[in-house]
Amino acid sequence: MINPTISLIERRVSANLFHASHALTDAEVEELVSLATRAPTAYNLQNWRFIAVRAPEAKARLRALAYGQAKVQQAAVTFLICGVLPDHGTLSARLLPFVKAGFMPAVMASDWQEGARAQYANPQTARDEAVRSATLGAATLIFAAEAQGLASGPMIGFDAEGVAREFGLGPNEVPVMLVAVGRAAPGNWPQKPRRPLAEVLEIS
Repeated sequence: MINPTISLIERRVSANLFHASHALTDAEVEELVSLATRAPTAYNLQNWRFIAVRAPEAKARLRALAYGQAKVQQAAVTFLICGVLPDHGTLSARLLPFVKAGFMPAVMASDWQEGARAQYANPQTARDEAVRSATLGAATLIFAAEAQGLASGPMIGFDAEGVAREFGLGPNEVPVMLVAVGRAAPGNWPQKPRRPLAEVLEIS
């Protein structure tokens, strides 16, 4: 019997067609994002933000910035997934419960904080980490949606500067990806062919 997680990975598709009448409740949106935040981040920075665009007027504004892609409006919700530039100053509070529970020595938490400060002093390295974290969160959101019987459609085709301005992103936030989530309508393609392992895998 195939493991259900493997089956989910094998059947997932990037949907373009959604039932426009389908809606998600606040609790359902919160559950998806709660699961997405289980994704890993360097140093446990959790440097991401998820904006759930669900109101019709907000969807219309986002669709205009996504070059008119209909799925932005047709999906129950379109998530704007932002990476946040790493801030080593946040680590103390984020690691404190782990330290108090006895899993991590306090000196190690301090070392992590200093490591993050040094590693992300370079602006390009900091931006790369923001994009990595947001992408891991987006991927986990996609599979969380699939596990709940929903379809998803990730998008990188949008005006990043316009989105940042229109949705009030801070100077430390990078709009990385849109992910439309909802109930699939008929007509979506099956999963497209993948390259052979011989082309993408090296075992050394």
